[in-house]
Amino acid sequence: MLFQCAPVLVLALACRGSKQQLVRPVEMVPVRAEVAALLLLLLVAAVGVAAGFRPGPPVSEDTLEKVAASLEMYVDLLPQMPKVLGYSLKYGRPAPTHLTIGMYQKKWKFHRDLPATTVFAFGTSAESATFPGPTIEALQGVPLWVTWENHLPDRHILPWDPTVPVAIPRAGGVPTVVHLHGGVHPPQSDGHANAWFTAGFRERGPTWTTPTYAYPNAQSPGGVLWYHDHALGLTRANLLAGLLGAYVIRNPAAEAPLGLPCGDALDRVLVLADRSFYADGSLYMNCTGDNPGVHPQWQPEYFGDAVTVNGKAWPFLPVARRRYRFRIINASNARFFNLSLSNGLPFHVIGSDASYLPRPVAVTHLLVAVAEAFDVVVDFSESSEAELEVVNTAPYPYPDGDSPDHLTGKVMKFVVAPARLWDDHSRVPARLLEYVKVAEEEAAQRRYIVMYEYEDEATGNPTHLYINGKRPEDPATETPRAGTTEVWEVINLTADNHPLHLHLATFQAVRVRGLVELEEFKRCMERLNDAARCGVARHAVGEEVAVPEHERTWKNVVKIAPGFVTTVVVKFLMVDTGRAYPFDATAEPGYVYHCHILDHEDNAMIRPLKLIR
Repeated sequence: MLFQCAPVLVLALACRGSKQQLVRPVEMVPVRAEVAALLLLLLVAAVGVAAGFRPGPPVSEDTLEKVAASLEMYVDLLPQMPKVLGYSLKYGRPAPTHLTIGMYQKKWKFHRDLPATTVFAFGTSAESATFPGPTIEALQGVPLWVTWENHLPDRHILPWDPTVPVAIPRAGGVPTVVHLHGGVHPPQSDGHANAWFTAGFRERGPTWTTPTYAYPNAQSPGGVLWYHDHALGLTRANLLAGLLGAYVIRNPAAEAPLGLPCGDALDRVLVLADRSFYADGSLYMNCTGDNPGVHPQWQPEYFGDAVTVNGKAWPFLPVARRRYRFRIINASNARFFNLSLSNGLPFHVIGSDASYLPRPVAVTHLLVAVAEAFDVVVDFSESSEAELEVVNTAPYPYPDGDSPDHLTGKVMKFVVAPARLWDDHSRVPARLLEYVKVAEEEAAQRRYIVMYEYEDEATGNPTHLYINGKRPEDPATETPRAGTTEVWEVINLTADNHPLHLHLATFQAVRVRGLVELEEFKRCMERLNDAARCGVARHAVGEEVAVPEHERTWKNVVKIAPGFVTTVVVKFLMVDTGRAYPFDATAEPGYVYHCHILDHEDNAMIRPLKLIR
């Protein structure tokens, strides 16, 4: 049977929705709608069961919160994820190498008091696989080849929705494909959503290219990249299950003179992700959607009750009274984090995503969108307290949702040593690394990119999200010339802040301007889907919000605020040198760009990005 939970047409289950619960008794559903929904469910059953669709049992929100609340905070040590070198040494010099990294199903302990959880995990073997996966450490200019292997079972451990645009293999199995987020690499190695494959490459998607991906590592060092699954329609489920890990590119010659904290003990990756758990330790994902007659399982956002860092719920880390470098990645499905330290100690931001800032910026609050990364230094010698909590105050959904509660308002704790045990020779330099300048006037083309959300008329709940009113499978309309600069005016007509991610390209937000007479503009856009004809220049004259100084570098995620036009300068070239890519970026299957709220991306806020000569 497709649904192990109560029939969708009879009542709304107690599965937690991200925005609201759907409570709709059967007698209130018109006969035609009920029949249509039943036919849809029968179709879903036929397709989904064959493909391994497995919904979880029903559970109340209170039960999930009680499970999370039963876990004592700060009892698990923050793990240091295993490191895998993305280079070899030949005659004492770095040389290219090849790695084989697999995806495995295994058990993982998220907390001392929680039973072991079944997850999907990356590793060089089943025994060494971790949640998150190993940190791959590469060197600038030293190519790396990675063969990504799928060793997952035929059935997924989480429910997923066959009615969204989704990879459904004919012979069963869990489709996966790996994308190096922030990487500058050929399209054949980008992890295109339709380049998925099942275990043993038994079945492959329509844009599958090769089992081994080439990563030139030609881009400038700085910040942190991360790798994660990108299979069509399954990204939210595959990442929730654990298919993600960090990737760092270093250049000792350029970075050593900066004098930043270094070494495994002082340069740490922090991967943040919220999760909910059943009492038996298994991962929770909703089994009923907000509009089950349209999408039986999909919901607009997933929000968990527990905050994990490096695969542990609310961990702690003992630190010395000295400077530490933290590379923070938000790997949640939909949750933003607004981070601060409980005693007001600042974060010295030195980079964002995969780039350094030109100079450090001290902030006491750090807003990290989904998939965004920040590179910070914290000086614990300045702390007057022995224990510092990392606090989260970001509403969910961001920016106008509920405030975090006593569970999701806490992230982790630092325990500071009582005395300085050794001298700290690291520093936060006054200047960091420079890249090519932002030059809006150099743009070869200006484009309007519009974000839409569509709602069910009966429930008011979202049914899907589009970019420029187009489906993911519609022909590419964004076809920039390789080696050029463009300006994208990104218009957000929805209620949510959308973290925009472009594959391959790097970009900067330079201006954020409010839309006046917004409802009038929305009505025109719904009718014409043409920003110029709807007079966007006349409407984009509202409040101008400054781009935060610590976000003024070349990024791969930019926050797109609701009701605003965000002007983004996009470079389709190497931003550290201004030169063309060292590979053919115009090859098939091309790239994509999308909202990185995973539930939005899967339905269907993603579009092709096809570079041309």
